[in-house]
Amino acid sequence: MKSAAVVALTVLGLASPCAPAGTKSESTAYSQLAHVPDDAGARVNPLETDPDAVKAGRRLYDRHCANCHGTAGENGSKGPSLVVPEIQTVSSGALFWVITNGNVRAGMPVWSKLPEPQRWQITTYLKSLGIASAPQEPDRAPGR
Repeated sequence: MKSAAVVALTVLGLASPCAPAGTKSESTAYSQLAHVPDDAGARVNPLETDPDAVKAGRRLYDRHCANCHGTAGENGSKGPSLVVPEIQTVSSGALFWVITNGNVRAGMPVWSKLPEPQRWQITTYLKSLGIASAPQEPDRAPGR
């Protein structure tokens, strides 16, 4: 559980908002996930099946997260990608913990002042993004 949590936390907020994306190694970017307590990682998202939570989470993400992590979590100017296996395979509880506690040293703000339901909505939205597929090469006809 801790290794998945470490990866997810690193993805969420280990890249500094002051440093351009890509300046930290991927392992550093997701290292915060290693610090998620087992009980926090085991928490179940109470809004996981609420269809309105994804929409509400998207609005909150756009307001609070997109500037650093990109409009669709794809690796913004300051924060790491959120559509990678390290984030998408970690538990919702681990993501919630990272959102709540941040990683100030790495530039990820603490969002504990957001009401708990809003943090779960952001978590629900992040999980809805899924893992980005690798860019595909254009089809080429044989002999070209």
